[in-house]
Amino acid sequence: MQGSKSLVWVFRAYVLIFFIYLIAPLVAAGVFAFNDSMFPSLPWQGFTWDWFFSASDPKVGLLHDDRLLRGMGNSLYIGVIVAALSVAAGTCNAFLFERRQFPMKSLLYILMIIPLVIPGVIIGISILLLASMVANFLDREFGIFLLSLRPGIPLIVLGQFSFLTTITSLVIAARLQKFDIALEEAALNLGASRVRVLTTVTLPFLFPALFSAFVVAFLVSFENFNTTLMLVGSDAPLTITMYDRMVKVGSTPVLNAMSVVLMLGSGLLALASVLAQRTKKAEGTVKGTLA
Repeated sequence: MQGSKSLVWVFRAYVLIFFIYLIAPLVAAGVFAFNDSMFPSLPWQGFTWDWFFSASDPKVGLLHDDRLLRGMGNSLYIGVIVAALSVAAGTCNAFLFERRQFPMKSLLYILMIIPLVIPGVIIGISILLLASMVANFLDREFGIFLLSLRPGIPLIVLGQFSFLTTITSLVIAARLQKFDIALEEAALNLGASRVRVLTTVTLPFLFPALFSAFVVAFLVSFENFNTTLMLVGSDAPLTITMYDRMVKVGSTPVLNAMSVVLMLGSGLLALASVLAQRTKKAEGTVKGTLA
């Protein structure tokens, strides 16, 4: 009995230490965003909103830092495009691997998973080299100059899409496995076309997974650094902009202010994803009870 109590206390201590380890850096980053000091460090100089709203030197706040705001805009633009493309391709992959049988299916499935275990730097370098070779060949042989094959947003989208599609495919396929195909067969027997069955039966069932996959892809795209660094051009996304600021200027509380905004945004998106999952489950429970 005494041993059981000891194990319980050890478990509780472990959980507490684990969450402190996870949360402490985030709390520290958030706190120093409100420190009335030129550097994010102790001692505490007093509470201030300057690092968010100030428009004058030396404390230019986040809302007046054109470079950081431009980087955030680029990240939002890239994230939405990559997430939309990844969800579309992931949905096709989910149906392909869950509903169809074809030669070398297992091999192709393994190839789809491989981008998850390849370092992002390698993916970025590979895509950059391939795009540069194709662009140089077209320019040299045909005089065609394709800006989209040079470092910039199109290559960043391509690089992130290459591994985020794997994530969305797995998320959507996991949901599709739970779908009762008899529902589609019943709708087809009642005269519905395959397109109508897809849009009114299958996709509504998959919606929580589609939304969650979109959120995950967007967040991973937004915070991606390794692959993006290899493919970035003049329009740098936020992660590269913050890294460049750290290297050239050093850490300032305005970066902490940006971190607070990112933490809040990520938390709200994650909460929306959870609520979408619970709402769909609640609807399914009500329908099951009525049936």
